[in-house]
Amino acid sequence: MKLTPPSYAPAVRLADCTGHPVEIGTGRRTMLAFFRDTSCPFCNLRVYELTQMHEELATAGLEIVAVFSSTPDEVLKFVQQRPRPFRVAADPGNEAYRIYGVRHSFAGKLQAVFNRSGDWLAGMHAAGWWRALRGLAGLNTNNLLPADFLIDENGRIVEAYYGGDAGDHIPLDRILRFAHA
Repeated sequence: MKLTPPSYAPAVRLADCTGHPVEIGTGRRTMLAFFRDTSCPFCNLRVYELTQMHEELATAGLEIVAVFSSTPDEVLKFVQQRPRPFRVAADPGNEAYRIYGVRHSFAGKLQAVFNRSGDWLAGMHAAGWWRALRGLAGLNTNNLLPADFLIDENGRIVEAYYGGDAGDHIPLDRILRFAHA
């Protein structure tokens, strides 16, 4: 079931790649971003974009938490290969995905590959070609679609964005507006 503003962000049990617990809605404005897996080209492109914007977002007081439907070992390798300035967590059992109503769609995955080929190629480059190709071979994405949540310092969802296809994330300008609000 989709979450809608201004509901409270549900509590989830997650740990970042260093083993520290991730808490949502505890006095900081947060962007909670759900991704497919660490080898997904579309996910890697968005993570790259968020990495490039991180300094501005952090200065404005926005914390970013990226959640992947990957094992903790895969997430740790992902971060070790390309360190990120924000928290990255694993949810291999998709518990948080279910709680936040993240959808699955095989058609959405195919739609993104065909309609967002430029983003797909840029994401392949951002992921590293070998990592992305290994991920395609494994096809371990469970057809998840991305979802992004902007959560205020009181734990209320200000915006819930459910992607229509595998490459559809909340527009960057909306994240910036929320960060600077």
